[in-house]
Amino acid sequence: MFGSGGTNMGADTHRQWRQLIGKAFTAKRVSAMQPGIEAMAEHLVDEMIKQGSPADLAGALGFPLPVWVICDLLGVPDSDRDRFSYWSDTMLSLTRFTQVEIDAAQAEFDDYLRAHVAAKRATPGDDLISELISLVGALDGRMTEEIMMLTAKGLLVAGHETTSNMIGKMVAMLLADRGRWEQLLADRSLIRLAVEESLRYDANPGFGIPRYISEEIQVDDITVPAGTTVVCNLAAANRDERQFDHAADMDLTRSPNPHLAFGAGPYACLGQALARTELQTVLKVLLDRLPTLELAVPVADLARREGLIVGGLRQVPVRW
Repeated sequence: MFGSGGTNMGADTHRQWRQLIGKAFTAKRVSAMQPGIEAMAEHLVDEMIKQGSPADLAGALGFPLPVWVICDLLGVPDSDRDRFSYWSDTMLSLTRFTQVEIDAAQAEFDDYLRAHVAAKRATPGDDLISELISLVGALDGRMTEEIMMLTAKGLLVAGHETTSNMIGKMVAMLLADRGRWEQLLADRSLIRLAVEESLRYDANPGFGIPRYISEEIQVDDITVPAGTTVVCNLAAANRDERQFDHAADMDLTRSPNPHLAFGAGPYACLGQALARTELQTVLKVLLDRLPTLELAVPVADLARREGLIVGGLRQVPVRW
């Protein structure tokens, strides 16, 4: 999520790249986006209410809100969201699509972005892609056109896919035990903590984070040789009893909560402040507008999305 676009950057170049790109996700900028995010969440909930109960919260709110946010940030039309969704799924595919389908979809995605970048280069705007274009040639020429394109592509995918999935999972986890929802209705100050605990408690986080080991390291009593690729299971780390008391329980008052849902260190998620703002805003709006919200199906009937690197639920049927 919000990584380096799949490029093979050295450590110093990656750090400088993050400093450049990270300016788009400063606390000040994200804070300025919050009123717009809340207004869009309110609008989407209005539309869901108009359509009537029951509804699919994932389709009505979980997916369109983060797409609108990242498209607004990048300066691309959210009317293309269905195309973004398909292109994103092919990028994140493990078993869902064939290689031929993936290659064709990514070629379409590349053509789309090239045309969009060309338009922005001709007529720059107050958006992130225009900023990225202006950075080409930075880092002593290491910020190439290719890296700029890969960055835009990665941000567009990572900026909506993971947050979209997390909105559905968070609401499902909170509604799975009515006591959790009632606890939040009684004390809205718990919203921030509830979001963090949902991120930690997530039982369906996806595949994990692959890391290439460039030099031999020791992990407990295991020697991992240089040249090894490992997959970091963040969900396991987030349930570590040595770090979290009663780690198998969802505790909406847990604090501190040093979970690893966004990774850690120099490769931690660039957009975590934005993701947190979206999740907190969605939860606030739902508690305000739909206090009687409940799952419309048993928890066991919630179908998972399969065949993708990221975890999620196909639908989150709710009623009120």
